[in-house]
Amino acid sequence: MKGFAGFLRQDLDAVTAGLRLSWSSGVVEGHVNRVKTLKRAMYGRASFELFRTRILTQP
Repeated sequence: MKGFAGFLRQDLDAVTAGLRLSWSSGVVEGHVNRVKTLKRAMYGRASFELFRTRILTQP
């Protein structure tokens, strides 16, 4: 726990902004997670064109 508290103190401005501001990057993180999951699932099995099509057509 001591190490975690030290880490938070190092970036106090970012922690404060994260707690105070109303916007979040959660939606972007969700899209990044989806793309990484697709990339892992298709690695070595499909062409880049199929990967690109799946990224652009799925919601």
